[in-house]
Amino acid sequence: MDLFDHIAPQENLLPRDGDVRYHGVVIGQSQADRFFERLLVEIAWAHDELVMFGRPVITRRKVAWYGNRPFAYTYSRATKQAQPWVPVLADLKELAERCSGERYNTCLLNLYHSGEEAMGWHSDAEGDLKKQGAIASLSFGAPRRFAFRHKQSKEQVKVMLEHGSLLVMKGVTQSFWQHALPTMKTVRSPRINLTFRTIVAS
Repeated sequence: MDLFDHIAPQENLLPRDGDVRYHGVVIGQSQADRFFERLLVEIAWAHDELVMFGRPVITRRKVAWYGNRPFAYTYSRATKQAQPWVPVLADLKELAERCSGERYNTCLLNLYHSGEEAMGWHSDAEGDLKKQGAIASLSFGAPRRFAFRHKQSKEQVKVMLEHGSLLVMKGVTQSFWQHALPTMKTVRSPRINLTFRTIVAS
């Protein structure tokens, strides 16, 4: 599958203490539409189950976790076990690797049904993840605003993630910045986000 003819280097979105590159739309609309439809039906979606303030919480958004092998991944005091790759994810993993120049062994997926579903401020700095490893984020469906906030200065950087677009976070980004997907109540249609990452085998 040859979707990336040429991906030019992008400027770092962050002013300091990290490296975030937004490549913009890297998959044409018709093909992105097909990927979106396949992801909706071929992924084993389930509501996310977290522990917050000592209490179990089931989110409205749905998630899925895939990988090269049954990696365990713990965040928000909940542990998930990776399912084996399905063809649509294997294709998208190859594209993300070709564009970013990195290798990934897992993918965490989120399905947001509308702009009312969001993700709060956090950093992807769990101990299971490769230290300063790259995270490649592919977006399909409704465009959504994505925000970064410096942990000390509270300075913010925002970018609109479009249908078929790719964003790559790497280096010390997770140490110094948090990121979030704010609510956009005017958005009525769903969005699927894939974050390819690297788990360090124990």
